[in-house]
Amino acid sequence: MILHDYLPSGNGYKIRLLLSLLGKSYQLKHYDIVKGESRSAEFLSINPNGKIPVLELDDGRYLAESNAALFYLAQNSAFWPEDSWQQAQVIKWLSFEQYSHEPNIASPRFWLSHAGMTPARQAQLADKQQQGYAALAVMEQHLKQQDYFVANRLTIADIALYAYTHVAEEGGFDLQQFPAVLSWLGRIAKQSNYVSIDDDSALIN
Repeated sequence: MILHDYLPSGNGYKIRLLLSLLGKSYQLKHYDIVKGESRSAEFLSINPNGKIPVLELDDGRYLAESNAALFYLAQNSAFWPEDSWQQAQVIKWLSFEQYSHEPNIASPRFWLSHAGMTPARQAQLADKQQQGYAALAVMEQHLKQQDYFVANRLTIADIALYAYTHVAEEGGFDLQQFPAVLSWLGRIAKQSNYVSIDDDSALIN
């Protein structure tokens, strides 16, 4: 498999982390989205939406959207529960990640640590951070009750939420306010075959 990605991306990291935890080999093809490389004709031919990541399967099919890739890769593994209620809970948290968490934590991180600030971004920053803190508070409340988000074991719900939460401080967030979240981050980082977001060992030219 080939993962078409931007190394600092949390959305891409979700897939990289799951692939590593599953022990699956892949190659990483890097696109600098700050320089607009995901808008090239070559990239648009594999994802007309012009966004990373895109997982290229062994049979040549392309799967865009990070949580769709998590779902695909997790089938018949310990990271996707068999119980339908628990599956629905995973989907609930994946939806929370995409609608309440990622837009408000990833954007400030990207602006402050990677792409740079503009007047338009500065005008949105405080509101984004306020909503990001609200999402972290929801996570904190849930993780006070159990070690992981669903079935009290590691699933793709945790992997999806981990990706941007563990680098949230790069977006100006103070994670010390969320001790249960910090403990959860620590548990995930201790998993066998864990890889960091900046691991480039699968990178190809």
